[in-house]
Parts: sequence; structure tokens; C-alpha cells
Amino acid sequence: MRYDLCLPWYWEYDDVFAGMIEHACIEQGVSLWQIKPDNLLESITALYKGITTFKTLLHRGQGEPTFDPIPRWAKEFGARRINPEENSRWSEDKATMHLELITSGLHTPYTILLPPFLEQPVIPRVDLAPLGENFVIKPSNEGGGEGVILGANTVDEILRARMQFPEQKYLLQAHITPRAIEDKPAWFRVFYSNGKTYPCWWDTGTHIYQTIGEEENLRCGLNPLGEITKRIASICNLDWFSTEIALTDQFIVVDYVNDEIDTRVKSQAMDGVPDEIMRCITQQLVKIAKEHSQ
Repeated sequence: MRYDLCLPWYWEYDDVFAGMIEHACIEQGVSLWQIKPDNLLESITALYKGITTFKTLLHRGQGEPTFDPIPRWAKEFGARRINPEENSRWSEDKATMHLELITSGLHTPYTILLPPFLEQPVIPRVDLAPLGENFVIKPSNEGGGEGVILGANTVDEILRARMQFPEQKYLLQAHITPRAIEDKPAWFRVFYSNGKTYPCWWDTGTHIYQTIGEEENLRCGLNPLGEITKRIASICNLDWFSTEIALTDQFIVVDYVNDEIDTRVKSQAMDGVPDEIMRCITQQLVKIAKEHSQ
């Protein structure tokens, strides 16, 4: 049997996301194969014996090695892979993406790039003045804020931070203070899914999202959020991801590409993605499978 879409997943909080994918598949006439821990061994066995296969892979089994044979099979046998691993690995490098974005004319925080500690344990004197009084220290390949130091202001903090992830490059970035729009900080997280963009207000303290309506989008002059996100998509070549953008005197891309999206929804978690946006995201992802189902 051949399915149109394969969805491997194991994280308990992916359950609503998986349900939305299933609903979108029913609506669009796409057959779905869900692979979870309770059917993982039987599914991989059937896959490698050619008993059951698929045409498109939406992989949510990252981080669990026992799921790795599934994307490996997909690559070997030419299945359509949503967010292929090699594209994800390239785009998750913040140092690389920083250079790609500025080359493409997008605005980013003032940034100093440092080599990995293991490659260059002792670095030349760094002029921190352009970064301002306080700055941000980020490892190049961590997500979810892991290893990020806010409000740094000394060379010693930089030197010690580089040892936390010694194999990674580091970014020193100027702190961005957004302007206020209608009494809200102009800080946004924008979701991208298969050509469509979904911008949200995003509170950096509480991580709470607020959707942006069409009228509000026009009134506040927020159309560039979608345009910028589509330009990022053309650079990273991912099918779905999120990005953080702040507005000062111009739109600045602050956190470049996050392709391991937290799929918890607002109806289940205070800081979850608005349900209607996650539904739109899943509909767009299923469209990819539908396009490759023939």
C-alpha cells in the first residue's frame, strides 16, 4: 500500500497538530500514514520490505534516533520531503543565515561573528562599542533560546559563553528595542507554510501570540512582514518555518529561521500558536502532499 503523506511523531503535544493534519487530509482527499511509538517497529519493517510506502514525508520524529530510518528511506527512494534535513541543517546556522540575509538586502541587528572556541580558543580584542551598552550572545546552531545570553556587557561573558557550545560559532548582536504601535511593542513572529505567511504580535516576555487581522495589518502598515518572510523562504528553501521580526525605524529580522516549530496551540497552552493559524499551516502542508500524490 502506498500513502500520499507519512507523518511520524512522538511528542505528546503534537497530538492536536496531528489531528489537524488528519482533518486536512480528509478534506483534500489525501491518504495519511501516522507512525507513532506504538507502531514504529512494524511501520519501519513494512517500509523497508516495500509492503507499505509513501510519497511525501512530514517528519516530526526529529530528536528520537529510532525514527531516523524513515527520513533516510524517504531520501533514498526519492519521496518528497517537507523541510529536507540538509536544508534544515544549513538554515539553522544563524551565522550563515545572517550573512545570507544581509547579502539579500534584509536588515538584521548589528552583529559580530566569532569562530568556534575549538577552532580559535583565543580571539583578538573585540570592539564592543557598536553593540551598545548591552548586547545578546547567541550560539549559531541552538534553537528555543538555548545558550542565549541577554543583557551581556563584558568580554568575560563572551569568553565563557563560547565554552558552553565550543564547537559552534557565536553571534554578538545589538539589543533591539522596537517602537510601539497602538501601545504594543512592534515585535512579531511570522509563520510561513508553503507560500503563505501568517504574522502575529509576539510578546518576548510571555511568548504569547496575538493574531493580526487584515484591517489591522493595513492600518498599522504591517504588509512588509509577509514580504520579508517570503524573501527568507527563498533563501532557506524550507516549506515551513517561523521568523522573528521587530520594527524600529525599519523592519529588522531578529531571529532568522526556526524550522522546529512548537506546534502547541493556544486552546491548550497560553503561549501556543493561535489555533486558526495552525489550521492554516496544516492545510498548506497537506497541499504539498496532494500536489505530489499523482
